Amino acid sequence: MRDDAPGPGQILGERGGPRHDLRAGTPDLSSFPRAEWLRAARRALTAAPDEAFGYGDPRGRPELRAALAEYLARTRGVVTHPDRILVCSGFLHGLTLMAKVLRGRRTRSVAVESHGLDLHWDTLDDHGLRTRPLGHDDLGTRVDGALTDGAGAVLLTPAHQFPLGLPLHPDRRVAVVDWARRTGGLLLEDDYDGEFRYDRRPVGALQGLDPERVVYLGTASKSLAPGLRLGWMVLPEHLVDEVLRAKTTRRRTDWALGAPDQLTLAEFLASGAYDRHVRAVRLRYRSRRDQLVAALAEHAPDIRVSGIAAGLHAVLELPRGTEPSVIRAAAWQGLALEGLSRFRHPDAPDGGDALVVGYGRPSDSAWPGALAALCRALP
Repeated sequence: MRDDAPGPGQILGERGGPRHDLRAGTPDLSSFPRAEWLRAARRALTAAPDEAFGYGDPRGRPELRAALAEYLARTRGVVTHPDRILVCSGFLHGLTLMAKVLRGRRTRSVAVESHGLDLHWDTLDDHGLRTRPLGHDDLGTRVDGALTDGAGAVLLTPAHQFPLGLPLHPDRRVAVVDWARRTGGLLLEDDYDGEFRYDRRPVGALQGLDPERVVYLGTASKSLAPGLRLGWMVLPEHLVDEVLRAKTTRRRTDWALGAPDQLTLAEFLASGAYDRHVRAVRLRYRSRRDQLVAALAEHAPDIRVSGIAAGLHAVLELPRGTEPSVIRAAAWQGLALEGLSRFRHPDAPDGGDALVVGYGRPSDSAWPGALAALCRALP
């Protein structure tokens, strides 16, 4: 989800020493498969036709759209065809295009989760779309609010809610799809880390329940690196032309999408290198989460890790009223951390005190020190 999150893996701390960055949203950049990517690039560019280096199809390279259609169907249960995939430069680009389309359809409001990224809410607001937060309970996001507040669309992270960490309950997946069918509304599915589930097989994409009511958005930002600026939209058939017009109008938001990187990702997917890389980093992130849970059990047994075993971050529940002081203590230990309040929608109720810990960001060499510093900062 945070495919636009800035910042390196380590920055300087208040006392001049190395400061570990545990903010959520970025993978371990040192894990980018440089050698494999280079080999895929060599194969892709050698085989590419001359026309691949022209201005090209605004939907994206056909090789990449075909590879994505196969991969998403196989791993995420997405129902699609290459002609219904549009390549974009990340989730925010795709959301911007959808905001233009929704506004053109006279949509006035979009229901969103109670916690998420203000960058996404601001993007919708910039296009004249009011965001209204849905409720949240022990079963995850409550979609009943979307059924009554007059929203024309719902923005969800159904596989692993960011940042609270629960999947959308199966009954609620069915309910929100039924709402979309009944009202003609759209569901915007942000599948930001759907490949990273550690306790069971990943839950399939919501899009598979109704490909004509769900707009599926994914990126390579968590699985590979946000610097690639490669994302994709899987569109209902009736939306393809509208989104394409939004991307290619005179005042367009068509952010640069280089053909060489698209061709390379297509080859990376088709050759199986992407699957191998995801399996490798999945094991790495699972190990880090396990180490985090074990360290808390030993050093801070009163701190509970909430949410499912998935993704690149964990939510650490804190005693009421302690979030600001713990973040200050973490800064003194040389840690960059964010509290749950940072992600609360302005109109949503207080979600309690918690830390959102990004265990995916540090390098392998930095992780043990970051984990030890975190334990020292906890009450």
